[in-house]
Amino acid sequence: MSSLHKSRVFLEQPCDKDGGAASQGHTWPVLGTGLPFGNFSRFCGAEQPGIPCEGGLRCLCWKILLNYLPLERASWTSILAKQRELYSQFLREMIIQPGIAKANMGVSREDVTFEDHPLNPNPDSRWNTYFRDNEVLLQIDKDVRRLCPDISFFQRATEYPCLLILDPQNEFETLRKRVEQTTLKSQTVARNRSGVTNMSSPQKNSAPSMNEYVVLPNGCEAHWEVVERILFIYAKLNPGIAYVQGMNEIVGPLYYTFATDPNSEWREHAEADTFFCFTNLMAEIRDNFIKSLDDSQCGITYKMEKVYATLKDKDMELYLKLQEQNIKPQFFAFRWLTLLLSQEFVLPDVIRIWDSLFADSNRFDFLLLVCCAMLILIREQLLEGDFTVNMRLLQDYPITDVCQVLQKAKELQDSQ
Repeated sequence: MSSLHKSRVFLEQPCDKDGGAASQGHTWPVLGTGLPFGNFSRFCGAEQPGIPCEGGLRCLCWKILLNYLPLERASWTSILAKQRELYSQFLREMIIQPGIAKANMGVSREDVTFEDHPLNPNPDSRWNTYFRDNEVLLQIDKDVRRLCPDISFFQRATEYPCLLILDPQNEFETLRKRVEQTTLKSQTVARNRSGVTNMSSPQKNSAPSMNEYVVLPNGCEAHWEVVERILFIYAKLNPGIAYVQGMNEIVGPLYYTFATDPNSEWREHAEADTFFCFTNLMAEIRDNFIKSLDDSQCGITYKMEKVYATLKDKDMELYLKLQEQNIKPQFFAFRWLTLLLSQEFVLPDVIRIWDSLFADSNRFDFLLLVCCAMLILIREQLLEGDFTVNMRLLQDYPITDVCQVLQKAKELQDSQ
């Protein structure tokens, strides 16, 4: 990231022939010489409203900051076209072709070979692969259906459904059909890897059951179905980590930001663009989702302890109070850090925090400071409260002014 933050950016101007888009009527927020790219205080300072979404500026900045697009604007058009076609190829290879194969397996009894039989114990058989993928798909499906339940966006139909998938001429098994053919078993109590039962925030209402969703007509698909497809493709391409609960909360704000871009062309390709930005972001934070790395220096336990180490340095009294009450960082910071605070604030505020997070050259060190700032800002309540009261404060964070949180984090950063 360091090279990015040494570069320069303009705000917005029509792209000339060197930008490769002016002839198509596009207006790009363009890069050149001028405002230091690393100096996002104009937009992302603690007292600022964040990167503006007008003209697609936020989407562009996120794509650059997440290493999806390079700084040289002349190559943007060709890179976007290449990556979007690559994503279409992923859809063909990992959803369409397996769906056709599933539809064709065992059409008649004489067609069923031992290799194709569902009871074939070979772990590399097509049926075993199908069953393993189905387990992952069902977990993804359950999680994406309850994305951001306080807003209706993810339940609404996208204006750009994936024609590759929804082509009426297709007779293959889609992800939607795979889920419909399988019974989902819900769990009443969800525990994270640390064994702590998560207490839901009042802002995060429980999601309705599958039967309570409005069935969209043929040819339409909801935004959550697009997110489901993104996560399924990611899991197939990254079998070492596949899908872990919580990834849906990371991809959600990315997709929402790209799918609501003012530029209709960028909205149309929000699925592919989100996939690659999510993949790049996960490359930086995936260790948080790998249980075997929890206690390593790159794992989530180390990062949680670093939050407390920072608190000890900045506010010894509060640190000792939490230690005295045996309030471990696993009880709250696990969710804060793993999900990049996406569950602690409403979606517009999460996006505002991510503006500052992505723009900081030490973005995940800054995240630790944001978490520490959140503790210090409610220090008086924590010092007065008992264990039960303080746990509720930490699992249902009371401050809603994210600029106040970012301002405190910046103060902590400047004092280092």
